[in-house]
Amino acid sequence: MSSTDPAEHGYSAERARLLADPDTTGPQRRAALARLTDDWLAALHRAAGGPARTALVAVGGYGRAELSPRSDLDVLLLHEGPLAADLAERIWYPVWDSGVALDHAVRTPGEAREVAAEDLKAQLGLLDARHLAGDPQLTADLRSAVLADWRAAAPQRLPELRELGLSRAERHGELAFLLEPDLKEARGGLRDLVALDAVAATWLADAPRDGLDAAARTLADVRDALHLTTGRATERLSLQDQDQVAERLGVLDADTLLRQVYRAARTVAYASDVTWRSVDRVLAARRRPAPRRAARFGFPFNGARRAPIGPAAPERRPLAEGVVEQDGEAVLAQAARPATDPVLPLRAAAAAAQAGLAVGYATVRRLAAEAGPLPVPWPDEAREQLVTLLGAGEACLPVWEALEAEGLISRMLPDWERVRCRPQRNAVHRWTVDRHLIETAVRAAAMTRRTARPDLLLVAALLHDLGKGWPGDHSEAGEVIVRDVAVRMGFDKHDTDTLALLVRHHLTLVDTATRRDPDDPATADLIAKTVGTQTHLELLHALTEADATATGPAAWSSWRASLVATLVERTAARLAGDARPPAADAEVTADQERLAVEAARTGAPALALTAHAETPSDGGEPMGVELTLAIPDRPGLLGTVAGVLAVHRLTVRKAGLRELDPIGAGPVLLLSWTVAAEYGDLPEAARLRADLRRALDGSLDVARKLAERDAAAPRRRGISTPPPVVAVAPHDASRSATVLEVRAHDAPGLLHRIGLALDGAGVRVRTAHVSTLGAEAVDAFYLTSADGRPLDPEHAERVAGAVRKALEAR
Repeated sequence: MSSTDPAEHGYSAERARLLADPDTTGPQRRAALARLTDDWLAALHRAAGGPARTALVAVGGYGRAELSPRSDLDVLLLHEGPLAADLAERIWYPVWDSGVALDHAVRTPGEAREVAAEDLKAQLGLLDARHLAGDPQLTADLRSAVLADWRAAAPQRLPELRELGLSRAERHGELAFLLEPDLKEARGGLRDLVALDAVAATWLADAPRDGLDAAARTLADVRDALHLTTGRATERLSLQDQDQVAERLGVLDADTLLRQVYRAARTVAYASDVTWRSVDRVLAARRRPAPRRAARFGFPFNGARRAPIGPAAPERRPLAEGVVEQDGEAVLAQAARPATDPVLPLRAAAAAAQAGLAVGYATVRRLAAEAGPLPVPWPDEAREQLVTLLGAGEACLPVWEALEAEGLISRMLPDWERVRCRPQRNAVHRWTVDRHLIETAVRAAAMTRRTARPDLLLVAALLHDLGKGWPGDHSEAGEVIVRDVAVRMGFDKHDTDTLALLVRHHLTLVDTATRRDPDDPATADLIAKTVGTQTHLELLHALTEADATATGPAAWSSWRASLVATLVERTAARLAGDARPPAADAEVTADQERLAVEAARTGAPALALTAHAETPSDGGEPMGVELTLAIPDRPGLLGTVAGVLAVHRLTVRKAGLRELDPIGAGPVLLLSWTVAAEYGDLPEAARLRADLRRALDGSLDVARKLAERDAAAPRRRGISTPPPVVAVAPHDASRSATVLEVRAHDAPGLLHRIGLALDGAGVRVRTAHVSTLGAEAVDAFYLTSADGRPLDPEHAERVAGAVRKALEAR
């Protein structure tokens, strides 16, 4: 059967005119195309002469009146009672003859609901049902019934809907990073927008709407231009079509087009993440057992009086100063004041990432609205929190995306905006520039045990490709940029120079290893001259591997890894003769001398708590305080003191330990530590001194106190971290002691466990240098035997094994 109805030809001609009209574009054209098609199909329905109890219904994208030039027409012929055998064909054939793609069905309302109950995609299409022709009550009744069914089955259907989205993302990737993205099926695409509307229809949750309509319009406009450019119903924005699509949309070039698509996709993907977390909370609350039924006035039937039953307040557990965990998210504490705490966004982000949590949507919004800019240079805490955030590895990604969605990253790092959503037209790269940078930091987090400066490794990983936002060689441009950024972050000159070197030469190891003769001594000499020190070589090696593995599978192989490792090994041998001895301890101050004399005379601990030298420019609390403690030497002292600090929830950021004999009455240990409260206020000095005395005389069991607190604390999933590294330094690291190096993820009581292990091994800690860089501890302990001599190699390895076992046992 075919049609020669002039209405068909009128529709085709009018449709062609509409699509060719340069003044009608975007939502206006999509709506006009839907109206034109509505009128045509309604005329076909009238001409078919069906019985009264029929209705023609648009569903899916057509139901939403979102017709792109090559969109299918999703149409349902709804009927009650008998239907003439050829009625549907009298409507469908003219559509087929016009060349417009048609997805059609003929069903009773009951059949439509049955199909929807079995087929989630069919149910989603019916949620957007819109009346076209025939009996409007038939359409209205179906809409009401389908919506009621959807809401009733939401607890079962929403997980299924989410799984569909995850499967699509696995098959089609993330729209925000693909060079040839599928605008509809990829994560962050048009299908996800449909899913968000379906979630909203359940009344259980709704997506954050800011920017979502604009993102939807961008994606739909690009799809329209793609359809008109190719003449096909394609959703894939292929490389060969991007210039023409950009020109049709009046966009500067294909890169600008992709950046617009990527920004829109990120908005949709972030809205999806927030929405599904909200759905999870609602469904989890519904699964919890209801409270026992109470009497009329809220009291139990057995007569025992209790508080009236009502909604329980959500449990809030401290994570950091001003940050708590609630309902599986990191949110602001009630006393938090973002306007007077510019470090709070980074502190909240770091605490969330280290706990393996997302930051609550309302929290990120509030931080973006109220938190002021960071002082320049940044306070120490801001750098520490950034490093802690990056050091969380994979758990950093959703937190970073949340901060970026609200503009907090570009506010902290203005240079970030130049690389944000910037495509990399290179088959080796799988990410945009900005996502590649954070992915490099994620991979670097797994390599922090390989260097004594994990903080510089993580920051260099984050910044190494910032030069790609500028013309010229990105390594050279990046060196200039990173010097400015590092100074703004508050790094000193030495660390700034190191970061600049890493950025400038982040490709040097791979280029040299693959293009120069590895057996030529000049090759290793060249690298040795470039890096200058063993520390720089370790950092550059780790950054090289993190950068390559974050680029894509083609950028790193076992062959390249072996070439680079060989070059690094030979360069390290060249640098071995240039190794500098550890820096000498600073001179003992008059206040330290006074405390040491007091401890020697009284035989009791003497301590002083003084504000950290650096006080924030906003007048708030300093990052930490200097704890100076003098105690007559005795076995197990380090572990005991560290345990008391852990009991008081004090985090050791930096520590030094040395031995003095101020009055010739015997050795006194002088501990100069920088400590900070995990959250809340610092303990009073008198209370801390009293607990130290109790711990030393045995009346305070520190280990039991810590064990009880750990047992009572709720278990959080946290993050996976690289295993600790405990190693004996080469014998020439010190002439008078054996140096034990410990690199581990910082945790409450870490130094206490190390101290107990060293005490159990029967060695003396002559001096110690402890640093906490972000969430990573980098410690060095100078050990001697009981008679004051360096340990023999076998003894040293046993001690290292004991410390390693103590750290791995947690």
